[in-house]
Parts: sequence; structure tokens; C-alpha cells
Amino acid sequence: MGEGPDVILQNGFFESNLDPERIRRRLLALEEGKVGFYSVGLYPASLAYNCAMQTDGSRLLLAARPGRQILGAFKSEELSGMDPEHRATMERMGTHGQAGQLKPNDLGYLLKNCELVVLSANSNHIEEDLQEALRLREELGREHVVLACLAGSFTHDPISNEAYVLCQKAPNLAFFTGFHRHGALRNPLDSFTANFCHPNALTALLGARLLDRLSPNLQVSAGVHNIEGQYIKAAKNMASIFAGFGYTFHRDNPGVLPTLLTLLLEQCLDQAATVSMARTDRQRLYHRQPIALTELGYGVQRIEAALVRDGDMEKVRDHTFSQLTAMVADVRGSMMLPTAGSPTRNFQAGAVLANRMRECGRCPANLEEFESWCEDAGLSKGGLEGLRSLRYWPQIVRQYGIPLHDASLINLLYMAIFGRQNSKQSAFSVMTESRELSNYCQESVRPTHSRRYAEALQNLDNSAAMDVVVSAVVADLARRSGGGDSFVDDESASADDIPAYLQAMNVIETVWED
Repeated sequence: MGEGPDVILQNGFFESNLDPERIRRRLLALEEGKVGFYSVGLYPASLAYNCAMQTDGSRLLLAARPGRQILGAFKSEELSGMDPEHRATMERMGTHGQAGQLKPNDLGYLLKNCELVVLSANSNHIEEDLQEALRLREELGREHVVLACLAGSFTHDPISNEAYVLCQKAPNLAFFTGFHRHGALRNPLDSFTANFCHPNALTALLGARLLDRLSPNLQVSAGVHNIEGQYIKAAKNMASIFAGFGYTFHRDNPGVLPTLLTLLLEQCLDQAATVSMARTDRQRLYHRQPIALTELGYGVQRIEAALVRDGDMEKVRDHTFSQLTAMVADVRGSMMLPTAGSPTRNFQAGAVLANRMRECGRCPANLEEFESWCEDAGLSKGGLEGLRSLRYWPQIVRQYGIPLHDASLINLLYMAIFGRQNSKQSAFSVMTESRELSNYCQESVRPTHSRRYAEALQNLDNSAAMDVVVSAVVADLARRSGGGDSFVDDESASADDIPAYLQAMNVIETVWED
């Protein structure tokens, strides 16, 4: 995508002028400001319908992508169940009068008339939309309209074959996130939480207020963790596929589900905590804020995790974002089977995967076959952001240095779809056999080196295993303990004797570990 996003050097509500009177006028203007949604897909359209149910819709403007309609994301049966007045309100949100005629809004109109514009396209269009918004914002002299996105997938550069989250390439781009089932948003009695994240705490606070006032049923809180928020959105879309698979395939095995779902949630958060350490603006994020993070609702200013490596304490994760309730609820909610209505589309894709794997007795031959299974079940592959993210998963692991034991379930899902035939057979056994899946959940979360000692204790008749245990007891020799990751005698044990969960772990570690 070139250098486009990196030019967002400024993405705030205020110009560089210290005149208190001008700042007062600007704050009053923001109080009356509007929010714009550009490229109105199912999620933003459902939010807009919720606003139409609860308000006159005057605070929200919509602009569909050229060639599309404001209500075009809804199926015919969904449209038939909507109140005609609310539909008319949405149509008004997407049009304006010009020379005595109604004209559809476009991106330029939103930038001229809104204080905050959410570029709500998915990952197929978000980069080009951002470039166009930057161009128009400068052309219109509206540099202090804040731009945000809500795309929940990884971006891929085909030239360098690198994958990343867009907010890292554009570090001042705001991110809007929350858990909202599209059908539930059309329930006038339900309520929802969300986070508006921008690395400047004051911008986050003002943006959250603009969004919070769209509907009394939508509660938006401020946060500074835009990069973490976007990463979590992409990671939970993949995790939601596995959750849907687990609920469907193991519905008669209730013992494995709590372990599986807990691990999916924890690994999403641990991965994001590792990604947070890669921020180039970490010091500014915490030390150079106009207001303390506790004023935004964070319980403490910072939460970090550390490990002892080679005798020294090293910070390895930043969990500060986990105080943003709506962000964590998004992950948890996306992996739940609702009591009413439909689960998320990625969850439904996981259910399709479970049913077809049961029917066929195998993993999908490739991603294309999985996508065809989804489309046969009425799920458009264009709406499955989890599959798009999964395609780029190896690049993400390398880009951010995600430890394999913090991503073991997504690694297993990747193997089931993209692995070689022998790997797929191991993945199939682990995913479909309750005992294998439980063992995988328990063992795969251990770092590779820690399993060395567990295996050594089970093989004390092996001299190499005994040496490791002895050297672990003698502390000053522990750092020099060597050997491989497995102490099973290769001559006495064939591959068939190795449990499927260990075979799967060995494949992942062999392929992805340095």
C-alpha cells in the first residue's frame, strides 16, 4: 500500500493553537458534532438501525460505497422485519439535499459535515479508503476530522510478504471495537458496550463521547490501545471459528469445552499483550498523556508481565489493555452460543467445519474447500474475516514474535486447513477426539523447554533424561543442560506410538520455531 498510512502524523480534534477561546469554541462544536460511517456493511448498518430505533438519527450520517445501498447489507427477510419508519430514518442518514434534490452522501460529504468518520469497510477495502480519506481531508481543509476504522483482520503486503495490523502502520488511526450481534442490535431493549481507542487519551475521550451519544443503548468507553484492539479483533475472529467447531463437534463432551474456550480467550489476550510490547510509542502511551489513563476508566496505569531469562528479569507482555471491559467482552462474546438469535459469522463457519469434518472423516483439503463448505451453508466468504486472518497467520507469528505456546489453538486450526496431508491427519485426531484435545490444551501451553523436564521425569531409565533432572537439581548446572525436546527412545518407539496431540505439537514446533 505504499507509504500512505504513515502520513497520519496528526489525527486529533484540535489544531496547534493555544488560544483558550478557540479551544472553547472547538469543544462546543464537538458537543454538537456528528459521526459518519463510510462503507456501510452489516455491522455499521445494524448500529445505524439501533440509532434509528432510539433517536431521530440526526447525530449519525451514512455513506455507502459507490454502487451499493445503505440497506444493502441486510437480507430480504431481515428487511421485511424492520419498522418502515426506522428504515426511512436510515435512508435520511444516507442522503442530503442539493439543488432541490436528494443526493446520496459520499466520503467527502462526511468529512465536510462530521467531526469523526469511521471507515467501516472490511480488510478488502480499508487501506484504499484510508488513503482516499487522507487525500480528501487535506483537500477540503478538514484536517481535524478524526479518522477511525473497525476492520478486524490482518493486512498483507504482497511485495514483502509481511502481515500486520493497520493501526501499527498508521499509529494515530483510531479503532472502534465492541461485541454486537447484528440481529441483537435490532432489538430495541438490548444494550451494548464498545471501546473507542486512540493513542492520545484526550482524543479517545472526546471520540468516545461522540459515539456514546448516538444511541442510549450504546455505551462507549475511551481507551488508548488501538493497536491491541485491532489485533484482538483479528485474533478473536480466528478463535471464534475454533469455538464454533468445539461447540458443534463436542456438544456431547461438556468436559472439554470450558478448557477449550478458556484457552482461546487467554491466548487471544496473551498474543495482544506480546504485540503491545512491539509498539514504537509505548513510552509516549503511558508517560506523555494529557490525562492519566485512570481518568479514562483504567484501574491502574500499566500492567506488565515479566519472565526470568538467563538470570535476568525481562518484560515480555503488556496487559494494560485488558482493563477495557468491552474489548475483552468482544472476545468472550464471539465464542459464546447465544440463547437467542445466531452466533457470529466466524462461529457459524466453525460449526460448518465441524459438521463437514464429521461427514467426510477428514480436514478440508485446502482453504478453498472450506470456503465452499461455508458458501454452501449460506455464509459468504467475504464476511469471514477470521479466514482472511488465518491465511496470513505464519507471517503474523513471525512479525510479532508470538510464542507458539501462546497461540497453540490457532496453530492447530491453521494446520487443519493449510497443513500437509500427514499433518492434517494429526490435526483431525486432536480436534475430533475429546481426550486428545484435552491433552493438547494442557500440554501445548507449556513452553517447549519446560516440557523437557516433564518428559524427562517420565523417562528416568533414559540416561539423557536422568542427566537433565540431575542438572536441574544442581542449579549452577541448569543453564548448561542440553538435549532435545523429547527423551523417548527413537529406536523403541515408532511414530504410531506417539499420541496425536504430541505429533501435532512436534509438527508446529518443527515448522515454525527458529
